[in-house]
Amino acid sequence: MKALIAAAAVFAASPALAQAPVQTPGQKPAQKLDTSAGPISAQRISDITRELASDPYAGRAPGGPGEPKTIDYLVKQFQALGLEPAGDKGSFVQDVQLYRFQTQPNGAYSLKAPGLSKTLQTQTDLRVETQRPVEQVRIQDAPLVFVGYGVTAPERGWDDFKGVDLKGKVALILINDPDFEAQPGEPVAGRFGGKAATYYARWTYKYEEAVRQGALGALIVHETAGAAYPWSTVVAGGGESYDVVRQDPASARLLMQGWIQRPLTVELFKAAGLDFEAEKARARTAAFRPVELKGASFSADYRNAVEQLTSRNVVGAIRGSKHPDETIMYSTHWDAYGIGAPDAQGATIRPGALDSASGVGGVIETARAFKAGPRPQRTILFGLWTGEERGLLGSEYFAQTSPYAAGKMVASIAYDTFHPLGPTRDVVLIGSGQNQLEDRLRAAAAKRGRTITPDPRPERALNYRADHFSFGRRGVPTLLLMALAGGPDVVDGGRAKGDQWVEEFTARCYHQTCDRWETWHDYSGAAADVNLAFEIGKALANSRDWPEWNAGSELGAIRAETAAQRK
Repeated sequence: MKALIAAAAVFAASPALAQAPVQTPGQKPAQKLDTSAGPISAQRISDITRELASDPYAGRAPGGPGEPKTIDYLVKQFQALGLEPAGDKGSFVQDVQLYRFQTQPNGAYSLKAPGLSKTLQTQTDLRVETQRPVEQVRIQDAPLVFVGYGVTAPERGWDDFKGVDLKGKVALILINDPDFEAQPGEPVAGRFGGKAATYYARWTYKYEEAVRQGALGALIVHETAGAAYPWSTVVAGGGESYDVVRQDPASARLLMQGWIQRPLTVELFKAAGLDFEAEKARARTAAFRPVELKGASFSADYRNAVEQLTSRNVVGAIRGSKHPDETIMYSTHWDAYGIGAPDAQGATIRPGALDSASGVGGVIETARAFKAGPRPQRTILFGLWTGEERGLLGSEYFAQTSPYAAGKMVASIAYDTFHPLGPTRDVVLIGSGQNQLEDRLRAAAAKRGRTITPDPRPERALNYRADHFSFGRRGVPTLLLMALAGGPDVVDGGRAKGDQWVEEFTARCYHQTCDRWETWHDYSGAAADVNLAFEIGKALANSRDWPEWNAGSELGAIRAETAAQRK
């Protein structure tokens, strides 16, 4: 999945993860635990994972040396199943036009304020990037405006911008939700779900909103607690970023976006006659208005290397017998991190076995299960995306260009990074409390004596970091099965074994050379989870049901805009 955090190891041992699976009131588990996987084959998931993680695939980087072999393998898998092509021009392949951007070294960056003139260093003081196809970026003495958390949420009665003109200005933005640091008794407490992050908490949203508000650029103030990762993770990309090719990049992307260190921000505020902590407290109120830092400005002059490349999605379908325009999507990403610096043993290929060759195996097995039964009434789509690790790019490109309307997509179900630990008593649910698909997962698990463990770290916003969200942000109800939120309750070893695996994998092997297929891997637990997702989709595919977002979800209003399409 898209980058977690370098410090992810610490959460695996948290007390929250050591709890027994939570039994939802009213949930009636079966008397006997059943971890069987129905038509889903753990062995085939393992075989597919082993193949895609082997050296000839060279780590499956988009546009890299392993992509042609990867695409050929995936297309042949879909062809062998008898799926219908759902890509470009009657094929299984959809070309995805991408930009690769690289902020060049030796740029000039500076801050000015009364009594302060400071030259800044990238990677140390700030991180900047430009996701427009421009080769030189020059910003001269742009005014700086503190916009609080940078949130416009009418359904929560919240507007941090209040119509203030940001044209030609750089916005300074706090990370996370307005209630993230709220104390009991503050009016904002719980207004955005407390510690459970909404999409408004994500840096991607904050950049998007800054564009809508007309800002020239935006700098997010890094605070480790709010970001859920240290500064080292912010700068790990070394100034590299990706985006899909857009008809009008300036309407969708800022001229400059990035992060700035908290101590530097505190110093800047002080020079402008402001107390940073006091302004943060004001930003936790609905009455907050943007504050222009008097006499403060930001300048930047740097080169932006731009490379255009073509990568590919692979998309297949089973056409619905009665309602072919209504769809259910199953998907994962095929890409990993390619070839990197040698590790201690000299290995350079980052094979991406669990993340997410295992997810590819899950999607192919789901397609196989559907093909073995009667043709569903609704169309089932199977997407294998490129560029997830670079920002959900392949799924976003499909969502932008697909002939299948988001308003008529019943559900988007994604797999990303299965665990290899064998059968489990529970399913750890990412982003719990979001929509009615979770109720269906809970019911399907209960029939087999299994339980649902709610997202143990909802503040980490993992629900917004995988490919299902490219459709979720368009209002489609989503479900994500992924093993990295917290350790599952493993039948042979319990929660302790699950926690230990999460800790070790995220600390040592996540996006590294040791994320490889191993002989000890047991994908029977992954297969059982895939079977639950298959059962949910099969029931939806042969019904007139339309799952909805739960009350209070920021995505419910988006879904409501397309309600007429579902009548």
